[in-house]
Amino acid sequence: MRGVEQIPWLYDGYMRLIEWMGLGRWRRWLAGGASGRVLDVGTGTGRNLPHYPEGTEVVALEPDLGMLATARRRLNGSGCECLVVGDAMAMPFRDATFDTAVSGLVFCSVPDPVKGLGEVRRVLRPAGTLRMLEHVRHEKRWIARLQDLIQPAWTPIAGGCHPNRDTEANVEAAGFTIDQTTRRANGTLRRFVAWLDG
Repeated sequence: MRGVEQIPWLYDGYMRLIEWMGLGRWRRWLAGGASGRVLDVGTGTGRNLPHYPEGTEVVALEPDLGMLATARRRLNGSGCECLVVGDAMAMPFRDATFDTAVSGLVFCSVPDPVKGLGEVRRVLRPAGTLRMLEHVRHEKRWIARLQDLIQPAWTPIAGGCHPNRDTEANVEAAGFTIDQTTRRANGTLRRFVAWLDG
């Protein structure tokens, strides 16, 4: 069964609602701080694309053709060079290609998030940055336990989304350091910039 997050019109409608409720400000921060050659990982329906600064060169990666068809409508004036069909765990790019990688609500659904983040590390230049906006495992133990309980039913319905992922730990396991001065938390949402270790 196809998850509801993989039905473009339904996903886009849901995103429009939660962005109106406040997520839009975080999305503008996410894309607005990118610079240089940018990889938009898991671009989905392209909701980040209108927010990239002028002068950035954006390449959008997404495994789902239906989502990319919707993203295509947001290309006008976005600075996006191309839409690429591809998997976050096996990116079709050479090493050290991008200055910035941007991930907005993506790594909850990548089957092997550390492998995917390793690919992000591979395609970033040595001084590159990873900008993330993700929903993650809650810091309160009882809410995290509830996320664990709903996860087996939730994941197939929501197109592979794991609501209980400790994405920040995965980012660090993949060889990044989170810049704590950029980190913001709101319930299960996190936004931050991460740098390559070493």
